Amino acid sequence: MDRLHQPADIIAHVDAVLEQELGTFADELAGLSPVASELTDPIRAFCVGGKRIRALATWWGYQLAGGTHPGIVHVAASVELLHAAALIHDDIIDNSDTRRGNPSTHAFFSHMHSDEGFGGDARSFGINAAIIAGDVCLGLSEQLFTASGLEVADSHVRATHDAFRRDVMLGQYLDIRIQAAPVPDAQIVDRAMEVLTYKSAKYSVEQPFELGARLAGAKPEFVRALSAFTLPLGQAFQLRDDELGVFGDPQATGKPAGDDLVEGKKTVLVGLALARMNDDDAQWFRERLGTDSDTGRMIELLDQCGAKREHEDLIDSKLQDAFVALDALGEHGVSSNDLELLRAYANRLTRRDT
Repeated sequence: MDRLHQPADIIAHVDAVLEQELGTFADELAGLSPVASELTDPIRAFCVGGKRIRALATWWGYQLAGGTHPGIVHVAASVELLHAAALIHDDIIDNSDTRRGNPSTHAFFSHMHSDEGFGGDARSFGINAAIIAGDVCLGLSEQLFTASGLEVADSHVRATHDAFRRDVMLGQYLDIRIQAAPVPDAQIVDRAMEVLTYKSAKYSVEQPFELGARLAGAKPEFVRALSAFTLPLGQAFQLRDDELGVFGDPQATGKPAGDDLVEGKKTVLVGLALARMNDDDAQWFRERLGTDSDTGRMIELLDQCGAKREHEDLIDSKLQDAFVALDALGEHGVSSNDLELLRAYANRLTRRDT
């Protein structure tokens, strides 16, 4: 029996709940202060659109395990608000002034400071206001989760939900640490895989699916089978994201080409490249990583040394691992149509240009 709803239907339901809940929150704050819209308007704008990858994963995890309660829409929306909080704070950490082709939240608040003629430093104001905006999204995420009407107090559900938030915060710390701490070239790939697993792979794919499945009362063996599909898929998803951070079309990604190199990110791609380059090229590359100098030449070197091809092979390997595990889900009662829907979802995550 087919269980999974189509992505467009899920996204429409999640978008409607987010619009309603954020609108209600904005009305509440407007009753407290005449300037509250300065905070709520950019949050509402930031939460419009997006791929809703994590919402789909949460909803589908729930349906795959047999869940039917309509409250899953509130859980899926809560996951998207958690993601909004993470993105707002991540842009501050990465010193990134753009998101989806628009000013990031802290850049928006900085521009507002300047436009309105506020006193003090505009960038500091923008960062401080964006931290608050991210915290607001985190708080609203918790409210939606507990208001879903589902058994969110179940010990397995709470443990998964807690790990969901815990691991992405650990991943964020590991990310800033790998950029700051000296890491031998031979260790970059392993350390970068650790970062992308906790910061993105588990949080973006594996844990939303598991949260949904746990909410539906999934048995441990089904959760393990689901994880065998979703973890390598999440890793392939983030590897693709890292590649787009260097080779992506700015018109599609909304970020400058080579942006991750300018930010100095020690990604798997960079680790593979340093292992392949001759000593002179590797030294030259290290000296420019984290600067805006010679970015075009750095991008060329990543391709010429064969690192891009090896990185593509790694993405394909992770995706094939995911597909093998996906086929095995048929043994747990997942229909052929649902397996094909999940296969299409996996391809969209890993064969994309944004």
